[in-house]
Amino acid sequence: MTPNTAEMLANNPRPELGSIDVFGMTNPGKVRKVNADHFMVASFHRSINVHHTSIVDDLGPRETQNRGFMMIVADGVGGLPTAGEGSAQAVKVMVQHLLHATELTSTLVLLDENDAVAQLRAAVMEAHQKLVALGQAEGRKPATTMTMFAGFWPRVFIVNAGDSRYYRLRSGRLERFTVDQTMAEVMVAQGALTREKAESSRLKHVLWSAVGNDELAPEVRVLDIVRSDRHLLCTDGLTKHVSDEEIQAALARDETSEQTVRSLVDLVLDRGGSDNVTVVVCRISGDDQPGVIAT
Repeated sequence: MTPNTAEMLANNPRPELGSIDVFGMTNPGKVRKVNADHFMVASFHRSINVHHTSIVDDLGPRETQNRGFMMIVADGVGGLPTAGEGSAQAVKVMVQHLLHATELTSTLVLLDENDAVAQLRAAVMEAHQKLVALGQAEGRKPATTMTMFAGFWPRVFIVNAGDSRYYRLRSGRLERFTVDQTMAEVMVAQGALTREKAESSRLKHVLWSAVGNDELAPEVRVLDIVRSDRHLLCTDGLTKHVSDEEIQAALARDETSEQTVRSLVDLVLDRGGSDNVTVVVCRISGDDQPGVIAT
């Protein structure tokens, strides 16, 4: 471990798991009969499972403090009754891949950030290959969006494929760190479509990249984190009905994560709920000092 890394680990204490306030929920909305959205909130630990021992005294803790914290939202593509299978399968593969990637810890992420990015990309590609194989075996094309927050102190990795989103509220300012992988965004980037026209274009909902799709180009961004940050992941069922300004106001209120999530989902339903909607919100209690969502 280099001195700089040791200093960072010593001077930036990580929050206990109990100080992390996180809540997620999904709702089919008022139009679709099937909910193709899925989400996952999980923490990673190193543990020991004692099968037999002659020691009668307490062995002490058998599980370490959390080594990493993950939130995922996924939106199955296609609107078919089986669309949810793709999003569920992708989430499962991501969780299992990271579970077995034991080298992904806070210390090693600091030492080799590029390797951590490569492992996260590999996890997405594994999920992609599983969905492609499933589609070939069953004569269909299960595909899904996926947005993941993976926190390994003091880094956060944001992985995105499709048009689900990750937002961060810091010092009252809302920022979106994902770009919708839609044809409308391509047209805007090329100057062929204005932002205003893109919002009402049919191309806004046409994905050019998704897990299990013909084309996949996952993006990975590396961010820092402070305790006062508030985080939101969502599928497009939220952003079809709720503006960024309204998301900012909701995250800024002095509420629990559950209250924030439920108020946003209720707002979507009040406005028609035209799609499945999934929202996950996370915040940390405690002093505002450099920290981590989890390690």
